[in-house]
Parts: sequence; C-alpha cells; structure tokens
Amino acid sequence: MKTLLTIARVIVGVLFIFSGLVKANDPLGLSYKMQEFFEVWGWNFFNDFTLSFSTLMIAFEIIAGVAVLLGWRMKLFSWLLLLLIIFFTFLTGYAVLSGKIRTCGCFGDCIPLTAVQSFTKDLILTALIVFIFIFRNQVQPVFSAKASSRILVVTVLFSFALQGYVFKHLPIVDCLPYKLGKNIQQQMKVPPGAVPDSSVITFVYNKQGKQVEFTADKFPEDFDDSLYHFVRRYDKLIREGNAQPAIKDFVLTGLDGTDSTQAILNQKGTMLFLFVKDDMNSNYDRKENQQLRDIAAYAKTKSIPLYLITNTREAIAEFASATKDSVTTFLCDAVAIKTAARANPTLYILKDAVIQGKWAYADFGKAAERIKKE
Repeated sequence: MKTLLTIARVIVGVLFIFSGLVKANDPLGLSYKMQEFFEVWGWNFFNDFTLSFSTLMIAFEIIAGVAVLLGWRMKLFSWLLLLLIIFFTFLTGYAVLSGKIRTCGCFGDCIPLTAVQSFTKDLILTALIVFIFIFRNQVQPVFSAKASSRILVVTVLFSFALQGYVFKHLPIVDCLPYKLGKNIQQQMKVPPGAVPDSSVITFVYNKQGKQVEFTADKFPEDFDDSLYHFVRRYDKLIREGNAQPAIKDFVLTGLDGTDSTQAILNQKGTMLFLFVKDDMNSNYDRKENQQLRDIAAYAKTKSIPLYLITNTREAIAEFASATKDSVTTFLCDAVAIKTAARANPTLYILKDAVIQGKWAYADFGKAAERIKKE
C-alpha cells in the first residue's frame, strides 16, 4: 500500500507541477480560456477578474504539486486537490458533453488537448487523488516541517515571480502560431487535404424566464417574437475535423473599411507591426514612450513601414501622443490581437510576412537596437 501511495503522489505531484509551469509560461492564455467558459455561460461580469483567477490557480497548481511530493500537510492539501480536480473534471466534462468548448487549456497552447483527452486525463487524476485522499493519514513527510516550509515558501515566490516576468515580457517558450520564424500568410491557410468541422447553428432564446436551445432546422412550433427573446447563437460542434488554420480572424481593415490583409502581407521586405489592444496607457511610461519614438524614427530613416494594429480608434491618438508622429493604422479583431500580442503593446518585425522578432513594451529598447541595425 505504501508503494502504491507513493507512486500515486509522484504522478499527481509531477502532473500538477508540470501543468502549472506550462500555464505559468502564458497565464493570459488561461485567462482567455476562462473568459471563453464565462461567455458560454453568460457570466461575462467575471471577465475583469479572470487574470487574477488565472494567476492564483496556476500558482496553486505548482504549490499543491510540490506539497504532495513533499507529503506536507496532506490533510489540508488532499482536500484542496480533491475539490480542485472535481472542479476541473466538471469543466472538461461540460466541454465534452456540450460541444461548445474545443479545448480546455489544461496544458496551455504548448500541449493542446481535445476536450475528450482532457476529460480522460481528469478522470484518471480524480481516481488517483481519491486514493490519496482515502489514505492521506498514512503519508509520511519527506523532510522536516521546517525544511518543507522553506521549500514551499520558495515555490510560492517562484510561482508568482515567473508569471510576473511573463506579464511584463512575453512567454518564455512561444507556443502560439505567431512565434518566430512563422509565416503569417501560411499560418492562415487551411492544411491541404484537411477534413472540415461538422457543426450546427444553435440558438438560445429566453422563454418565460427560462433559456431554451434549438437548432436552425428545429424551431419550436409555438415560436413567436413576443414569446421568445433572443439571447445568443453559437455553432455546436458535431464532428471535429482538422481544417482549422493555425491563425484565424487576422483581418487588417483600413479606417475606411477596406480589407488590406493580403495587400500588407504580400509586401516584400521588412515592416513593423505594433499591436495595441484597447489602449496602452495602463502599462506605458515615459521610458517606453522614448523607446517607441526611437523605433518610429529608425523605421522612418530606413524607410521601414510601421503599422499600428488595434481594435480601437483611440489607440491612434495615443500613438501620436507617445511618438509625436502619425502612423498607418489598421483595425483588427480583439481576439486576434490577444493571440498575437500577449503583452500590450507588442512590436513585431517581419520580412516577407515571416516573423523575425517580437518584443513586449518592456523590451522596446532591445527592439530599437535591432531595428537600428536593419
């Protein structure tokens, strides 16, 4: 029994630490995944808190994994792990049964798992954690209480410091489709020979205080605008294919409404993309303003086009204020910007649509030096 208990603890502890570290590499990714769940449930009022939820959950996964390996305070952590895995299993089970969520973000974007794979993993983890929970009183600590406490303190500091670094810079390991060396145009294409998804349009209406769902081909016989009030619609996945391009919804629209995506990506030579979501005042200070001015000046001197890509027109005035200059601006979907730019703002340098470099605002000094040498 002792051997089985040790094996279970090692598996659970290592998996939780690994899962936490992978997500700590990109905590914003988990935050966006939480928003996806909340949107499906109609809980959009939680969206402002998802980054805090994400940061705490990631830190807890790492801390709990270390605590299980150490055998430290197992009465407490066995309860916490049991509650957490029940919650995770509910989420992945919901994703499988509803078909509304493609992936659950268990291992972030670096190891994408389907909803079924995530649910299966959580069922196995649930069995292991229940086993640990039942025999939690038999777990002996690996080290003394004092040594274990010190290790946990270091773990806590490391968990939050790693995420703090990534927030200010960019993911240490880039697992997104916009990573260095990728051609944006190629990433926007559907793989040859791919099988498309099979989905059905599903409508959600409010009928006498209750939400009802039905597909486009099965409207209720008593359907009437006075009785049914529209809530939302979504595409319910029936059969998952492999026809999804790596980059979706990346559309550059001029201020006059013209789709300029291919015209820009077809340009030869070097160009710069400055991604700004909503605004850049919250993260910006005078140092970054000066660095951005340097970047704009170097780009102009070397005839390198600089494009501002944003989801809001307010960013145009903010750019002009920061650089004392104007810039060609394109509007883009906020979701596409969130995927391309994990820090706000983020600068890309491209050559023939291939990403040569990318920097968060905190590293604009490095970006300026790179562009100066172009």
